[in-house]
Amino acid sequence: MRQSTYLVPTMRDVPADAEAISHQLMLRAGMMRQLASGVYAYLPLAKKAMTKIEAIIREELDGIGAQELTLPALHPAELWQESGRWEDMGDELIRLKDRHNRDFALGATHEEVITTIIKDGITSYKKLPLNVYQIQTKFRDERRPRFGLLRGREFIMKDAYSFHDSEESLHETYWAMHEAYSRIFSRVGLTFRPVIADSGTMGGKDTHEFMALASVGEDTIAYSDGSDYAANLEMASSLAPEPPQSQEYGLLEKKATPDAKTVNDAAAALGVDPDHILKALVVFVDGEGSLLLLRGNDELNEVKALHELGAKEMRMATEEEVVDLFGATPGSIGPVNVNNVPIYADHRIHGMETIACGANETGYHYVHVGPGKDYQATAYKDLRTVKEGDPSPDGQGTLQFAEGIEVGQVFKLGRKYSESLQAKYLDQNGKAQTFLMGCYGIGISRTIAAVIEQHHDENGIVWPVSIAPFLVHLLALNVKNEEQQALAEAIYTDLKQAGIDVLFDDRGERAGVKFKDADLIGLPVRIAVGKRAGEGIVEVKVRKTGEQLELSKEDLVQWVKEFAN
Repeated sequence: MRQSTYLVPTMRDVPADAEAISHQLMLRAGMMRQLASGVYAYLPLAKKAMTKIEAIIREELDGIGAQELTLPALHPAELWQESGRWEDMGDELIRLKDRHNRDFALGATHEEVITTIIKDGITSYKKLPLNVYQIQTKFRDERRPRFGLLRGREFIMKDAYSFHDSEESLHETYWAMHEAYSRIFSRVGLTFRPVIADSGTMGGKDTHEFMALASVGEDTIAYSDGSDYAANLEMASSLAPEPPQSQEYGLLEKKATPDAKTVNDAAAALGVDPDHILKALVVFVDGEGSLLLLRGNDELNEVKALHELGAKEMRMATEEEVVDLFGATPGSIGPVNVNNVPIYADHRIHGMETIACGANETGYHYVHVGPGKDYQATAYKDLRTVKEGDPSPDGQGTLQFAEGIEVGQVFKLGRKYSESLQAKYLDQNGKAQTFLMGCYGIGISRTIAAVIEQHHDENGIVWPVSIAPFLVHLLALNVKNEEQQALAEAIYTDLKQAGIDVLFDDRGERAGVKFKDADLIGLPVRIAVGKRAGEGIVEVKVRKTGEQLELSKEDLVQWVKEFAN
């Protein structure tokens, strides 16, 4: 492709509103342009890179038996209403009406649509398992689009859906997709980790996110430095301490703690370490009051708590509700003599010493509180947000934190959508059964941004060979020089005939401009035709390493082929 006629409008200055490196570089390298907040046009360089990512995805998914299709982007509201997500998705779902005043939504995801298609098309267990996928634009009305392609309102996604007649079949496909995703992200050049995650509004129970490690990431992951354990911070656990064999807590004693409204206030008033105090939180779980106990300055992880308690919703009690239930204001609440609500204690409370807690009397705390002696927990649960340095839950190493960009996710949906949409098949006995389902997504436009976040330097993008828009950037440094122009044209022809993807900078720009643009665009190999053109010699530079060498025209094609392999 000749750069003189190629749509690649490079920019010298960093756009003021571009925070992420990938956003800055994609704009400067002429890969995309913004049409509206969170809405971008993908220009030819970006399109070529995405096409290569899509080819890797197709190769890996076709290889495990998945089938490609295309589903409508315009969805009748009735499907989303049947599944319950018309309301659950809230303002994120982009809604519209047709000329007949019928409600529709632009596809944010396609569980409802594919379930309806399979419901009408698959009637027998003999057609199962089935795994289908598509590559399509998705639409979500993000409250705050930012970071370019990392959080937009319109984006390109690969989504796949599997249908099964048994948990074993679903499990097998789930892990086949998990492994395919690992190969895909390795092939595109990402440093990533699959992490245990929360399924959110998607439903289901088992899910892993694939997180590309990057400082601009909007998610924090916790991972073990001694094993392959990794989880989203919302779901991360640490090793629970063993309950003590025996422990003497002393006699229960009430002490005045005026004006103590926080754990640290109470610790100062009592002269103890904050981690020796029970933090008591009054919450309403699915409408019922409960008392949650954590250690000292540990923080409640509401996502984990919902999972641990098997609840759909949870909210913190108001001050009036706390007083109504416990007779004291927040900051003076504790589990002693509490029998009107269930008490759920975090695992880390095991092994606490010199325990203090609120006395359920405003301005007072108990000391020498003993679990089992002065109160009985209904159950011990994993309720806290982990901290760096915590022991890994598998007992191998300690937890470390890193920022990550979610580029893919796999879900075991179970029967959430097939039940609500009445999607059934006939089993071996001719009895109607509800499909089990899995769902698997990759953000293709996000993946490009994540690759650039990991592969760049101060001069521009540094493309991995596997998804570079072109393998070679050929520069004719002085197009007015007949020898340079003739040699560059001959090399351009040789490379194309050898099947090598090449961008030929044949513009009438100064050499310095061409070098800067080449570094900014970041193709793996730069070939500069300059002063030694009369000898048939060119300068070759490897973008990633900076390695430079001189090669003859005759050796050039073979060297490029060997480099690409």
